[in-house]
Amino acid sequence: MNTMTLALILFGIMYVLLLVFSDYRWIIALATAAVFMLVRLLPPMSALGAVNWNVLMMLTGTMATVELFIQSRMPALMAEKLLQKVPNIQWAAVALSVFAGVISAFVDNVATVLMVAPVGLAVAKQLKTNPVPLIIAISVSSNLQGAATLVGDTTSILLAGYMNMSFNDYFWFMGKPGIAFAVEAGALLTIPVLLFIFRKEKERVSAEVKTVVSDFVPTILMFGTVVLLIAASQFENKPELTNGYICCGLAVIGIIYELIRQRSAGVASSVLKSIDYKTLLLLAGLFMVIEGITQAGVIDAIAALFVKLGGGSKLVTYVLIVAVSVLLSAFIDNIPYVATMLPVVSGIALQLGLEPYLFAFGLLIGATLGGNITPVGASANIAGIGILQREGYKVSTGDFLRIGIPFTLIAAVAGALVIWLVWA
Repeated sequence: MNTMTLALILFGIMYVLLLVFSDYRWIIALATAAVFMLVRLLPPMSALGAVNWNVLMMLTGTMATVELFIQSRMPALMAEKLLQKVPNIQWAAVALSVFAGVISAFVDNVATVLMVAPVGLAVAKQLKTNPVPLIIAISVSSNLQGAATLVGDTTSILLAGYMNMSFNDYFWFMGKPGIAFAVEAGALLTIPVLLFIFRKEKERVSAEVKTVVSDFVPTILMFGTVVLLIAASQFENKPELTNGYICCGLAVIGIIYELIRQRSAGVASSVLKSIDYKTLLLLAGLFMVIEGITQAGVIDAIAALFVKLGGGSKLVTYVLIVAVSVLLSAFIDNIPYVATMLPVVSGIALQLGLEPYLFAFGLLIGATLGGNITPVGASANIAGIGILQREGYKVSTGDFLRIGIPFTLIAAVAGALVIWLVWA
């Protein structure tokens, strides 16, 4: 058995196990990396060097700051003030969905749902209307705009780390509009979809501002993270871990501040518990495994297959990447998929003699939005459904598909089209 075949078999086994045993993904990824080193497909030093520590530090710091932001109750206050501006539940659904989308451009998607969904649930209860469509709309909207900024989603951070992109590059990159404009084009076109879905919900909304925010430091830290990432974008020769230091540094400042303010270690404990260590370990394992299959030639082989299926056509290959990404992300987690496919799309571009950005951005659009098709395609969807189930509401697959399919198709087609027009 040659090296590439062995690496491909091990990678295939890992991916099947990731799908079947989703609760143990981090163990599976790390164990597979260990096997790669044991069978000498990957030298230990290469394995450690393959881990993108900047990405892991950015994720860790952002998770901690988001937890402080949630605890400050500022998102709930913002949502309540937003509801005061809408005439009826139809526009309340649109407003809350758009609000969730905007928040998710800077905050993890699951955290966004946990912040905004309770407000939507309270509105539905007050008006005695079915909350299921409203919470689903909030969930799918939170998935959409995670790709708009560097800190919006794990997949965005993966793209930035792999392509060496800064925060500003998501808005203006190499003299052209960045991926954020494609995401926002898709988001704008989902508004008519939401208005149509909630066309019969004309009951008036009477919202009160009940939330009181007494601690504004977490909000300042959230904005400070964005501002400093933008500022760091202006320096070309900055240290490799600059963005990671910024995110972790502000998180540490926030924790120390809350320890002093509350005079209790409880806040530090809650923030540390909020960090998704399993995702961090999963990514570390995936970075190593992907380095192993890259060295074995598997990535080049997969890229060659895409080029062959695309017939050497840039357009056909692009459509294929977007379509496959949408389809697969409807059923599998997009984090390992994007981590695996970033080297693949770079290889495809290299074989076609192109820059990788067109295919990489198409990959992110497809993989981010594809999870909105099914209830299990994204963690935010699962979180939203979980909130409804805890309140005693049943959510059928049909309930979800009725919103998820048109939402995904409109947003994905629009986003992919904008990327093609700008980057092709």
